[in-house]
Amino acid sequence: MNRPAPVMNPPAAARTSSHRIVTVAISVAIVVAVAVLGIQAHRSSQAVPTTVSPSTPTWTPDGAVTVEQDGVLPDGVTVFDDEYVGVSNLDPELLQAVREAATDAAAEGIELEVTSGWRSPEYQEQLLRDAISEYGSEAEAARWVATADTSLHVAGDAIDVGPSAAIGWFSEHGAGYGLCQIYRNEPWHYELRPDAVDHGCPPMYSDPTEDPRLLP
Repeated sequence: MNRPAPVMNPPAAARTSSHRIVTVAISVAIVVAVAVLGIQAHRSSQAVPTTVSPSTPTWTPDGAVTVEQDGVLPDGVTVFDDEYVGVSNLDPELLQAVREAATDAAAEGIELEVTSGWRSPEYQEQLLRDAISEYGSEAEAARWVATADTSLHVAGDAIDVGPSAAIGWFSEHGAGYGLCQIYRNEPWHYELRPDAVDHGCPPMYSDPTEDPRLLP
């Protein structure tokens, strides 16, 4: 029988060289991994957030800034959300009447949202500038947006409601709570007229330019 050939171990120098190669490779891999993680962390810190908190200012093209402290309301705000000054700064009697109406509407499956309530003068002026830009003239913009000096929203005496189902409900039932549509071109805009409970709402103006309260 032939004896099996003896197993030859690699020379010590070769073993040492292989060990060094493996060690270097591991070190390089660790350095690369750390660098990649560092780049990802830097990119994450520079990323633009995908959501905006309620108190985060919203910048408009002309550089003005509006926040909820000016009366800006996010979608879905109800007349019971006192944490928004656009709601809590409304005239107390108007607010109470709208809350009573909203409660009764909800019993019929109609959910009321406040699309706009009290506004700061700065916010109102911004809306007016935007309207002038959109409609092309101050005269045309005045059919939709009042000045800060005359706006019933700035005074806390007007509320805009939505969605369409709630607007329809208010059109039919609002007078029973003393709530009246004032302008024919703004079916969402309501003000308090206590006499309407017994006598119905007064005739509507075609638009705000016919309202003597809004004259300069």
